[in-house]
Amino acid sequence: MKYSIKVNEVKNPEGNIRGFASVTFGDALKVTNIAILENRERGEVFVSMPRYKSSEKDERGEVVYKDVCNPITKEFREELYGNILEAFGRVQESKNETMVVNKDSKEMPDISVAVVSYEREGSSIKGLARVYVDKNFVVSNVSILQGKNGAFVAMPSYKTKQVDETGKAIYQDLCYPVTKEFREKLYGEVLEKYQEEKEKSKEELKSHMEQAAENKQEWEPAQDTPFR
Repeated sequence: MKYSIKVNEVKNPEGNIRGFASVTFGDALKVTNIAILENRERGEVFVSMPRYKSSEKDERGEVVYKDVCNPITKEFREELYGNILEAFGRVQESKNETMVVNKDSKEMPDISVAVVSYEREGSSIKGLARVYVDKNFVVSNVSILQGKNGAFVAMPSYKTKQVDETGKAIYQDLCYPVTKEFREKLYGEVLEKYQEEKEKSKEELKSHMEQAAENKQEWEPAQDTPFR
């Protein structure tokens, strides 16, 4: 897999964050806010992918956080995390605040998408998608939203401390296409897959309702939440 890594050191002795990294796959898809954290008890640093607060809770009743994106295979996880930590080590050795490591990153990666049609009354979210990069890395929480001019794709984002001229919080994408060419390719595939799943859901709904009518039963839609 072709990618480049950029690392910035954070000099804050009070916290456990030692740096942030971004990874760009094939000069096409960029993943930001990858944290480099320190385990003070062990004196080690480790990589933590960007996360979001889920609606789930663990056995202790505490909120469960899930990765927005992450390596799929053990081999690629060890390779990617190892390269990020190596780049961070070079930053510390050179005393520079930034270090870029290039792994022949110019080739556009292969992508595939999985989409779930997700209709809920009063919500602008119409579907959720996952984007797979070269079968080694996955980006979750990609949303299909309904706008005035039709459906559009929204990449996973986080709330910044900045506000716009109206006082509303500004959100920043965690993962996003770097080039116009790749953005059109990615968003086009997501929306195409969404339309396919939407039509499939309609056919399944029609089939269930017809079956329920034949059995003289009242049909109720499933309440399962799609993947996040």
